[in-house]
Amino acid sequence: MSRMRSLTLTGALLAATAVTTAACGAGGNAADDSKPTVMAAFYPLQWISQRVGGPDVSVTGLTKPGTEPHDLELTARQVADIQDSSLVVYIKGVQPAVDEAVQGHASGKAFDAAGAVSTLPATAEDEGHDEHDGHEHADVSYDPHIWLDPSRFAAVATQLGERLAAADPAHAAAYRQRAADTAAELNKVDESYRTGLATCGKKAIVTSHAAFGYLADRYGLEQISVSGIDPDAEPSPTRLAQVADVAKRKNVTTIFTEELVSPKVAEILAKEVGAATAVLNPLESEPDGGDYLSAAKLNLDVLRKALECPTTEG
Repeated sequence: MSRMRSLTLTGALLAATAVTTAACGAGGNAADDSKPTVMAAFYPLQWISQRVGGPDVSVTGLTKPGTEPHDLELTARQVADIQDSSLVVYIKGVQPAVDEAVQGHASGKAFDAAGAVSTLPATAEDEGHDEHDGHEHADVSYDPHIWLDPSRFAAVATQLGERLAAADPAHAAAYRQRAADTAAELNKVDESYRTGLATCGKKAIVTSHAAFGYLADRYGLEQISVSGIDPDAEPSPTRLAQVADVAKRKNVTTIFTEELVSPKVAEILAKEVGAATAVLNPLESEPDGGDYLSAAKLNLDVLRKALECPTTEG
């Protein structure tokens, strides 16, 4: 399957190159070559690239809003854009199509954000499984959802600033300043999580898939996921029974769903446990009417309610 996809990507790249050449010859509008071009794999990486790059770069997201990033299939144009870009910002293990395009066409100009932080191992549900329902996944041994820990994402901002500074020395100081400002904002979010979740009555969070391992690790919570890293993986009846049993023993009162994943399984589980459901955003797609920071703050409010955290005054 991987060989077939590689041939498909190569063919798509050749086709896109031909189209680009023809368009230029026909007098089509050329892209602004005065700015470095950054291809960001999916929303949180697009957000952080825009914040750190500012007006000095042109950032394009590979994943459309409302699309589950894990399911992304690249177009011929996107493969060509990856090859022609100044920098590709991605996380190996989230999107197999992007991983393969980077390896084949942009390995020397890619920034794997997971390399900027200490990673956590993949969940037990993912061990020994690299394919679900015919959907291939990269062979990585870590949990790739690093953006859900604001403190780790702050480190990504800092490293991204250095990568952009190296790619575009003329604006190095501006990249580093914006990286520092972004990191400071993310560290403020981290502080609000640390104080907001420090004295809650409950610690267990039951989630649709294992996206919140870094959040749980950072703030002393326990993630109990129905599925593993892949949100499309169908949980076995045995796994559902295990999660229901743990949820009952830990007196879990909220089962968390996601906007981009069907809530059906979570709703069945909630009914079995006698719990309510609530949306906990994995921040994989641009939120309606907000951004990464506002969605992270909303997640904190949802968690505090579900975990019976004491209200604060003032």
